This record gives sequence, structure tokens and C-alpha cells, in this order.
Amino acid sequence: MSIADVLQTAFMSLYTFVLVMVSIYGLHRYVIVYLFLKHRKKTPQPAGQFEELPRVTVQLPMYNEETVAQRIIEEAARIDYPSDKLQIQVIDDSTDDTCRIAQETVARLKAQGVDIQYLHRDDRTGYKAGALDAAMPHVTGEFITIFDADFIPRADVLQDSIQHFVDPDVCVVQTRWEHLNREDSWLTKAQAIFLDGHFAIEHVARNRSERFMSFNGTAGTWRKTAIAAAGGWHHDTLTEDLDLSYRAQLKGWKFVFLPEVTAPAELPPEMNAFKAQQFRWTKGGAQVAIKLLPKIMMSKAPLKVKIESFFHLTGFCLHIYMFALVLMLFPAIFLRTVAVQDGSIWRSVIDMGVFVLATMSAFVFYLASQLQLSRDWRTVFKFMPMLMALGVGICISNSKAIIEAIAGKQSEFVRTPKYGRGGQAAASTMSKRKSKKLLPYIEFAFGVYMTICAVFSLVYIRAALTAPFLLIFAFGFFYVSILSFQAERASSPVEDKATPVEEPVIE
Repeated sequence: MSIADVLQTAFMSLYTFVLVMVSIYGLHRYVIVYLFLKHRKKTPQPAGQFEELPRVTVQLPMYNEETVAQRIIEEAARIDYPSDKLQIQVIDDSTDDTCRIAQETVARLKAQGVDIQYLHRDDRTGYKAGALDAAMPHVTGEFITIFDADFIPRADVLQDSIQHFVDPDVCVVQTRWEHLNREDSWLTKAQAIFLDGHFAIEHVARNRSERFMSFNGTAGTWRKTAIAAAGGWHHDTLTEDLDLSYRAQLKGWKFVFLPEVTAPAELPPEMNAFKAQQFRWTKGGAQVAIKLLPKIMMSKAPLKVKIESFFHLTGFCLHIYMFALVLMLFPAIFLRTVAVQDGSIWRSVIDMGVFVLATMSAFVFYLASQLQLSRDWRTVFKFMPMLMALGVGICISNSKAIIEAIAGKQSEFVRTPKYGRGGQAAASTMSKRKSKKLLPYIEFAFGVYMTICAVFSLVYIRAALTAPFLLIFAFGFFYVSILSFQAERASSPVEDKATPVEEPVIE
């Protein structure tokens, strides 16, 4: 066997491995849908009723949220709960006009008799986790409800959820996110479908089948003693909510998810904000996996919990596998269709069959979420190519996040910018760091690369099956890169070093 044959065999073996791994994580979605269908009717019921409602502290962490600060504080004050049992904490790390807005709103509400306090830090040590931890000595409630600044909590959110804490083993009640600006653009529609799948299917499947689930950082309530028992808020990862969730469940605490109780919030309306959010979630998830997965595997948790925790905490790997698959597509197509003639068409058919089977799992997953929420299920048919394109388009940014997590590189907690009801109009006021960003150029280059692959697949009939996917991938990279360029150009006139909002930088 020649060196060329050895290299070709090695490459195709690696390509097959990556394809199989993409398919395994795709097939896992079928398992989640199955668990959802099997357990969806197990609606959580409170174990009883409090004879006297417990005291609750509502925490509103914020950092430079001048467009939404007043709204969230006022909405929190409207929550329907006995005034003598409700404390509100505005936990503000801001360095801009948010401080004034928040202080004035707090002072006005306090004068009206609301039990509300304003807490401000001079530095952002630990970012959101550090702020929540610093506020703990001032908490007077037995339970702590957290809302990020872009949320609009329903007035009955506590009345609809607090009774579940009658069970002394329950540490968290998580509610479902709704979306204020779902219909604003293709980007927000796609994000809404992504999150619908997470909340309507994943959370229900995991929670009701007695597997570990995650607190989503907002729109949920914690038992104060459970936070302390689990070790408190840590800030060694970018997803402090996921970290605390798993530490608490390893201690034996239980979660309750209430999909019928919703909290509307804002979706990032521009690409760089979306990418920054996804970067943080991906890197934080990888950090939590590195930190906790060995402990979970060595714990006394049931096998089903360990298996699902593995797929949950390593789900970020799909971005790396997709990136590797995209990189290898052209040489793989070439070797399948040109370099090796005998039987190559069947190998291509098998490859595509496995990939399509896994890809269809995403369609089934998101279709199930829209049916469960009684939305227009036809939207999934229309948006499935867009969902695939967007998922592939951000794989480069998210792969960088994973590599940084594995390398142990620490990075700033880049908050997701909030625009208020103004949405896109306010986006142009957001700022960016004065550093050269290569990522959109790389993404655009990958769009060109995928276009070349698509043309090649159309020229060689044996590869024609791959053409639709290649065109979707090309569109995804072009879409992500062009919208990144547009967002950067729109924000370039404004300079505010205190509030850097940017896509992850490749230097």
C-alpha cells in the first residue's frame, strides 16, 4: 500500500468518524423526543399548599441595561404577592446611565412602600455570578426569584409556582421563556424555534423522566438553602446557572419545570449579539462539562441520569464536529466521486443516508416543539433550511469557544445586549471593541468554499445528493458573515468602552 493510499484511508476514516459522531448527537434528539412523548402527561403538581406564603426575594441582576432597567424594576414591583412577603433587589454592576435610571426608579418605588433595595458594585468580579453571590447576605427571602433585565415577568408568576416548594426536596422551579420580538426577522424567528425546542421538549423530557435539567439563569426561583448546600454561586465558568444546577442535583435536590408558566423576554435582534450569546453559552457549557462531568460519572446517580448528563453537557461537541465535517467535505467528495471509482456511489449514498437520518431528527425535534406549543407547525417546514443554515453558520465561532474552554483560556462575560421594545432601532447605539475581527471574513470564505463544493457536486453526478446540503451550508455562512458585517458597520460610529458588545474575536 502506497503512502497516498495510507493517507487516503486515514482521511476517510477520520471523515467517517466525524460523520458518525454528528449522527450520534443527531440521533440523541430522537431519544429526547421519545422521552418527551412518554412522559409529557406527568404534569407536576404541588405536594400541598403553604399555610402561610413564604418570603420571596426577587433579584434583578443588570449591567449597563439603560434601555430596559426601568421596565424590569417596575414590572417586578407589579408581581402579585403579599407586600410584606416580597423583597426586590436591584443588583447593578453598571458603569453607564443605568445606575441613575435604576436608582431613581428604586427611590420612587420605595417611596410608594415597596420593599426594594439598590445594590451596586464598583467592579465586576465574577460577573453575574459574583453579583448574585455578593447580594446573598442582603437576601431576606426563603426563596430567590431571578429575572434578567430584558424579561417582563407576569404578575402571577409567583402565585403559579411557589406552592411547588412545599416539597422540601425541590430547590428550583423554572418557568418557560416566551419571546417579545419573535416575528421581527428571520434571525429572531429562528432563535425562537431553537429555544422552543429547548424549553418545550428538552426540559420536559429531562425533568419528567427524572433526569438532570438546568436552571436557565433567569425566570426561575431557587430555594435559598439549596444554593448554599450546593456550594453557592461559582464564577469559574461562563454559565454559572448550569454549573449550580448540576451541583445541586448531585446533592439530591429536585427541579420542577412549569412550561405553562411563561416569562416573555427579548431575543438578540442582530447577529453579533446572537453570536456573543451563543459563544458564551457554548464556552460555559464546555467549562461545566470539564469541571463536573467526571464527578457525575463517578457519582451514585442512576445510569440513565449519567447517560443523559453526558449528552447534555457534551452537546457543544456538535459544533466542533460540524466544523470538521465542513472542512473535510471537498476532499471527501473528491475521493468518493473521482479518486476512487469502484463502489464510490454506494459509499456516498450510505454517508448521505446516515447524515440525512440524523438531520431529520432536528426536524422531528422542532416540529414536536411547535405542535406542543400549539403554534403553526408549518413554520418548521418553512424554516428548517434556515435553522440548518444558522446552526452551521455559527459553528466556527462556537468551535473557537470550545477550544478556548479546553485550553483553559479565561474570557470576559460578554452580556447579551438588550434593546428594549425598540429592537433593531436601538441596535445601532451599541458599541464594539476597537479590534480587528477576522471571524466574519473567515465565515464568508467558508461560504465561498461551500459554494465551490456545491458546484463540484453538481458537475459530478455521483455527488449530486450532497448539493442541497452544501447550498444550505453556503447560505448559512454567507448569512452569518454578512449580518455580522452589517452589525459592525451600524455600531461603528459609537464608542463606549464600558459596554463592549461584540462577536468573539479571532486574533
